[in-house]
Formats: sequence, C-alpha cells, structure tokens
Amino acid sequence: MNTNTLIFAHRGAAGTHPENTMEAFKAAKLAGADGIEFDVQMTKDRVLVVIHDETVDRTTNGTGWVKDFTYDQLKQLDAGSWFDESFQKANIPTLEEVFKWAANTSLLLNVELKNGVVQYEGIEEAVIDLIKQYKLEDRTVISSFNHYSLVEVNRLDSKLETAILFMEGLYEPWNYAKNVGATGLHCFLPVAVPELLVGARANHVQVRPFTVNEEKHMYGLIRGQCDAIITDWPEKAVQVREAVKKEVN
Repeated sequence: MNTNTLIFAHRGAAGTHPENTMEAFKAAKLAGADGIEFDVQMTKDRVLVVIHDETVDRTTNGTGWVKDFTYDQLKQLDAGSWFDESFQKANIPTLEEVFKWAANTSLLLNVELKNGVVQYEGIEEAVIDLIKQYKLEDRTVISSFNHYSLVEVNRLDSKLETAILFMEGLYEPWNYAKNVGATGLHCFLPVAVPELLVGARANHVQVRPFTVNEEKHMYGLIRGQCDAIITDWPEKAVQVREAVKKEVN
C-alpha cells in the first residue's frame, strides 16, 4: 500500500499563521509539508503578488481591490494583525519573493491563478516567465478555477503541469482535464469520492483535494492512497501520515 500522500500547505500553514505570508510558508516547511499552495494576483503596476481575495479588506488593514494598488502601496499594509497581533510585521509578498525563497528548498509549489473575478491580462505569461527564471518548472503545478487560463498556460508551455480547480461532482473529470491539457484534479473535498480516486489513478491523473483539515478526512484520503491533500494544518497532516505508515508496517 502506498502511503506517500503528499501534503501541500494551503496558503502556507494557514491554521497557525496568517495565510499567504512568508511567515506561513516558512512554518509549512518547518512542519514537514512537501509543498505549499498559494494564490497569485497582479497589482496596478503589474507586479505579481501572493494574496487570495481580490480585495485586501479581509487579510490586511487596508481596503480596496488588489488591482487598484501599486506594489509600493500594497507592501505598506499589515497582513498579519488580523490573524494575531504577534504577526503585525507580516506583509503581502511578491511571487518573486516566494520563488526566491522556495528555490533554496525542496518544496513543491502549487500556484493558483486568481483570475476568475478580475481578468489580469498576461498573468499566465508573467507567472511562467518567473517560474523559468528561478528554474522551478519541475516542481510547480499551476491551478485555476478559470480553465481558459489553464489552456493559455498549456499553449505557452505544454511541459508545465496544470490542474483544474472545481467544486462539483463532475463525471469522469479526468477526461475533461485532459481536454484542457491538465494532468491534475484539485477538487473540493466533498467530491473526492472513492470512484474519483480510483478512476483518476487508472487514467494517470493526480488528485489533490482541498481543504482537508479534519483528521478523519486526512486518514481516509491517505489510506485511500490519494496523491496529495491540501490542508491548513500541515503539521497535523504529517502526523496522520506517519500514523498510517505505522498501521501498514
């Protein structure tokens, strides 16, 4: 039995640190995560930045749309105090800052393009250029809910791994993924049913459900030999994986 389910830290170690900050990514590495998942958008002056929401309201002390800020304005915002006062020095990192740090680790990277609500023109090419600049092609997967964007990624560089993000119980989603040129299924946890895991495995398509935060779900997916899970709690997931390995041995 394969118990090598990979653990991706969702927006970094978002259960214990402010999401999508360098503090959260460094904590994920310390927790033993195999990879980190994070979201990319673009500022008014076309700097790629790592933040989930299209506005800064929820995760900073600012208000407004990411697309309306220059990066110099964005980096002044406090991106940590909303989570805990001890993180008041955390700010919104650039994608380059994350890549520069990650290049010196062995972490896998899941870059989610947040271009469903706001259409950031040229974001695919800009992200790909940066991936190549830091020689991260072999350990990066690009995902998006905007599947047209994934087709564009595939057009620009068919060697880069892509994954469709989806919330619904699609029938044989591996067939649809192949139509988009993707080899990964990043599905909402409730639709990661056994039929999906078995069918995807038979068709050589990777399944990485999100967001897997409860131990019972971690146990179920790791025992079910799921390729990877995306979780806010990487430390807990690593412990569960070790426990499952002991069961098998």
